[in-house]
Amino acid sequence: MKRPNITPSLPAVRCLSALIMLLGAGAAQADRCASLIQAFGSQLADVSCVDSADLTTANPATTPANNSLPGLPPFAFTPQTDRATIAPDAANRPPITAVVPGVQLNARIASDPTGQARFLLRLPAKWNGRLVVAGASGTRSEFNGDFAWSDYVVQKGYAYASQNKGVLNLKFSDASDPLACRLNPTSPLWVQFYDNGPGQEFTRWRDYMVLASKLAHKGAAANYGKAPRYTYAVGTSNGAYQVRRAVESAPEWFDGGVDWEGTFVDENAPNLLTDLPAAVLNFPDYVAGGMSSTSTAAKNIRGAGYPPDLGTGVTSLWSMNSASFWEVTLCQWQKRLDPSYDTYGSGPENYNYFARLPVSNADDNVADFATTGRIQRPLITVAGTMDALLPIDHHARAYARKVAENGGERIDDDDHRRRHHHHDRNPAYRLYEVQNGNHIETYKLTLPQLEFIQPHAQRAFDLLVSHVEHGKALPPDQCIARGAAIADAPTQPGHCAELLAP
Repeated sequence: MKRPNITPSLPAVRCLSALIMLLGAGAAQADRCASLIQAFGSQLADVSCVDSADLTTANPATTPANNSLPGLPPFAFTPQTDRATIAPDAANRPPITAVVPGVQLNARIASDPTGQARFLLRLPAKWNGRLVVAGASGTRSEFNGDFAWSDYVVQKGYAYASQNKGVLNLKFSDASDPLACRLNPTSPLWVQFYDNGPGQEFTRWRDYMVLASKLAHKGAAANYGKAPRYTYAVGTSNGAYQVRRAVESAPEWFDGGVDWEGTFVDENAPNLLTDLPAAVLNFPDYVAGGMSSTSTAAKNIRGAGYPPDLGTGVTSLWSMNSASFWEVTLCQWQKRLDPSYDTYGSGPENYNYFARLPVSNADDNVADFATTGRIQRPLITVAGTMDALLPIDHHARAYARKVAENGGERIDDDDHRRRHHHHDRNPAYRLYEVQNGNHIETYKLTLPQLEFIQPHAQRAFDLLVSHVEHGKALPPDQCIARGAAIADAPTQPGHCAELLAP
């Protein structure tokens, strides 16, 4: 009997081969995540791991939806909002020009007794052997840097890690809650920040930045078979504070850092508790007086270090900061650092840090997480002259002065630069001031006199890498004029002459 022909056709062979390859790829993907999760063992909990087709935010799945963690109230976890708070609008962000496949892992850090600490890791398939660890601004999540930092570095092949300072964001409350803060002086809305709760001392901010580096090193070793050769810290605002503390206190886990508008913390002032009350106290009188720049109220605000106002009405620079930051930030920090003060009974605008010292532990609490200026790795600060939340002379320049007091290298030194960075005795420090830059990038859409800082922060990152890895000299301290860039031979060395330039 003639046997039937059971030899598969060429198209069938191709389909079968493709299916086998697809199944094999799926198994490999599953193995990558399984190996990664196994490497972390009990250090992480509630792990989500995916083999992503694209680690950039061009992939909608890269950043989770707001309020997507089960069991939490609204606004406790807001990744989509968080990534937009420190970056320019979409039209002004650097373009995404490459697809970056790789592994993305997000989890809770199991050792945190509050159950709030979170960790993010992105491992591109085409790795350059380096790691970037990002801080988180404000009380934002581990996805805070997705637009500002992650998109930029993963396209270059860096592994990327981030964390949330060990704390969730906020939840709605009411005036009867002793930990509640109103959103601004005229708002009916009250919120409780998680970082004012038990066990959320601000000292944790440094610890979780360092732990993120440790965890990321373990993840990279598990995924690539070797640990990162170089590790860089980046961050904005409170996240940039984390960068400063990382290069001050954990040189074994970081090779350098870029701090973008970092928060200066010092028990002897200036600090947020000494600066913000003047802005909160004088702003209503400034508005009542027709927002005159020559009024006593305006002079008092500028005298507290703040830049001049821009614009008019509710969209002026001071108005937007009053509506979104000044009082609520003062409340948040005061309730953590001087909890015995009657915030709304005595008035946030009447808070007097120095008068409180004999009856409180505020200075000791600030000292516990102060920025020391004793950097042990190269560090670049990028800050705007028109920052109306963290005024440049009381934050960026104050930190530069602190570094100088502690021996940070501020002058050209060819012999120094030729030494390998691990043997630096006086790591390089630079302050690049962005003329008319401010704390919130999107304010430029309303106030065109302002300038974006992100392009300069990213350029500073590339300069840092060249300095650390190749010994290339960092450009000197300088004022970056409007429309200009960081220059090897700046036309405006040192500080900007004026906070506001035409």
